[in-house]
Amino acid sequence: MTTTTTTRSANHSRTLKLVHIALFAALMAIGANIASYLVVGGVPITLQTFFAILAGLLLGSRKGAIAMIVYAFIGLAGVPVFAKFSGGMDTLLSPTFGFIVSYVFTAYLAGLIAEKWSTKKGFVIAALVGMTVNYLFGTNWMYAAYKLWFAAPEGFTYKMAWAWMAVPLPKDLILAVLAGLFGYRLKPIIQKYL
Repeated sequence: MTTTTTTRSANHSRTLKLVHIALFAALMAIGANIASYLVVGGVPITLQTFFAILAGLLLGSRKGAIAMIVYAFIGLAGVPVFAKFSGGMDTLLSPTFGFIVSYVFTAYLAGLIAEKWSTKKGFVIAALVGMTVNYLFGTNWMYAAYKLWFAAPEGFTYKMAWAWMAVPLPKDLILAVLAGLFGYRLKPIIQKYL
């Protein structure tokens, strides 16, 4: 194989990786706004957790996390890719911004577990761990935001923050399991192009 062929192949591979990262950043924007006008306690009901998990499972821990970072920076730059077609630096102060930050960790941990445990069961467990990280980080950020810098609703408590999260929990549990199963089935196909 010549040096030119090797360079062309490396460039092609790099281009595909960038396309996959961009694809999942776009899927996050779509997932943020499919049903984001359904809001419970200030928390939009979205499909972002599903796509963040899938990014980690399909792209791997590193590239999945990078896709989520790209998504976050696109939104912070002002492109309306966050829930309710919002974006801009002011979202840093939003009570739900912790969920956006959590997607980086969600994708990374789901990908890391799937890389080490590449069975169907491993993928489902990776997805559930990713969802748990999303809920823990996002809900605690939301609670802190309401208590420290955002106007909390009357009688707001830590228990109330978790009660709000009980509404999307069944949906996210089902979607996490589906992400694990889809990820397991799709990974061999995607692997050919990574």
